[in-house]
Amino acid sequence: MKKMKIVNMRKFVRSMFILLGILIAIILFFPKATLSHNEKEYISYETISVAKGDTLWSIANYQQKNNPYYTEKDIRDIISELKKVNQLTNTNLQVGQALKVPVL
Repeated sequence: MKKMKIVNMRKFVRSMFILLGILIAIILFFPKATLSHNEKEYISYETISVAKGDTLWSIANYQQKNNPYYTEKDIRDIISELKKVNQLTNTNLQVGQALKVPVL
């Protein structure tokens, strides 16, 4: 095996600092992404009953205004999440149907 020699110490040190910076950035940002993903596992749910005239849009609109979990979220994203959480294949609701709604 050929022995390597550092020819330009300044370039070598600069490269090591850049690699160290990249490594630190990955360590700092990776856990945040993981935390936001795992955070959903600890969400509580409230069960609501669908009333006459309720639609997913009206329920999502109410939740957006009154549920801190949905603060600053787009209403279309709320509808999509409600469909996913309740395993709905469409937006049709039945009076008296129970829906799970994420809450903080």
